[in-house]
Amino acid sequence: MSLVRLASGESFTPPGPADFRLPPVFGDSVFFTKPYFLLVLAALLVVWFFVATSRPSAVVPSRLQFAGEAAYNFVRNSIARDVIGSHEFMKYVPYLVALFFFILVNNYFALIPFIQYPTFSQTGFVYGLALLTWVVYNGVGIRRHGFVGYWKHQSVPPGVKGPILGLIVPLEFMSNILVRPFTLSVRLFANMFAGHLLLLLFALGGEYLILEAGNAVYIPMGVLSLLMGLIVSGLEMLVLGIQAYVFTLLTALYISGALAEEH
Repeated sequence: MSLVRLASGESFTPPGPADFRLPPVFGDSVFFTKPYFLLVLAALLVVWFFVATSRPSAVVPSRLQFAGEAAYNFVRNSIARDVIGSHEFMKYVPYLVALFFFILVNNYFALIPFIQYPTFSQTGFVYGLALLTWVVYNGVGIRRHGFVGYWKHQSVPPGVKGPILGLIVPLEFMSNILVRPFTLSVRLFANMFAGHLLLLLFALGGEYLILEAGNAVYIPMGVLSLLMGLIVSGLEMLVLGIQAYVFTLLTALYISGALAEEH
């Protein structure tokens, strides 16, 4: 365990990956840990929000109904319709809406007092979500083009012939089929993990310098560290929303590519 030595001899243990591995809340099962509870809570919140905002439906919407319609229309129009196209996008709107707000809620758990944990800083959750998207867009492509036709569609660029295909086909297959879920998951995980780790560093470091270092000289640096934590929190509010948007946008792009007649 790494230690940061201060001039007076005291030591500070900086936060690291171990701080993200939380013990079970009760019992000894991994299904009773805080991240699992947050995952379930996020799903329940998303379902509750859209059920509550759609019932009852009025011609003149209430504030809650207006919020639900605005949230739905954002994903429907700005992501699904604009990326997939106006002819086929509606079939994929439910998945994209659920995906966006599920990620959004889990991301913003990182900034909610007494929760303060980004669920997708756990790699297993992110890989599962990316795998689900991988199954969706590949299933859509196979249904549209047929099994053999889809793999050809994703691996053989139109107009390319001759020996160069021996190099292009493996690269296209790896890029479009194998690498996509990995890059999709790593992008979300890395941002959640790094952002929360930075917040922990500023918060715990500031608290240590002010209350535990035992030297008044360090207090201004501790205050500065806490202020930097507040600034990073403001930046995180933007990053958390952007990452939910990027994940959903890329999912829509992959679906659009699977449906396209040309590679």
